[in-house]
Amino acid sequence: MACLHKDQILIKSTDTTVCPECVEQGDEWVHLRMCLTCGMVGCCDSSVNQHARKHYEESGHMLIRSIEPGEEWGWCYIDETYFRVR
Repeated sequence: MACLHKDQILIKSTDTTVCPECVEQGDEWVHLRMCLTCGMVGCCDSSVNQHARKHYEESGHMLIRSIEPGEEWGWCYIDETYFRVR
C-alpha cells in the first residue's frame, strides 16, 4: 500500500541529534525519528519511551522519517507503510 499523506510533508531535515525528551528524563534511545509535519525529534518504537509514537498519538502528525545516518525512509502511521524520503 502506498502512503496517501506524503503531500503533507512540511519538514524534511533537522540538526537535532538527540531525543530531547529522553535527555530531559536521563534515558537513552535506540534510534531517532523526526516528525515530517513539525520537525519534532523523538525516539523510535524500539526505545523504552517511544517518544515519536507518543507525539503522533498526541498531535495526529502521522508522518515520520528516520534521521539515522544513511537512512532515507519515512513511515506513515495511518497507512502503516514505508516510503522514501530524500
